Amino acid sequence: MAQTYDFYSERADAAAAAAEKATLANVRERELRSEKTWRALAEQAQKVSEDRAKAEAEREARRAAEAVNAE
Repeated sequence: MAQTYDFYSERADAAAAAAEKATLANVRERELRSEKTWRALAEQAQKVSEDRAKAEAEREARRAAEAVNAE
């Protein structure tokens, strides 16, 4: 199952909320590290999605140019 930006972002938000509620310093630090990791994963998922869309647009443009040249 491919994970999406929204999934990772929700997990980061949940970790941030848990860090805010934590009374123990080590738990708060763990949740903040978790949030940082989830946010990085969300950014990576966003970039992959954007790169895929860009590559698909380039393929479509190439196909259209080849179709025009074939005529």
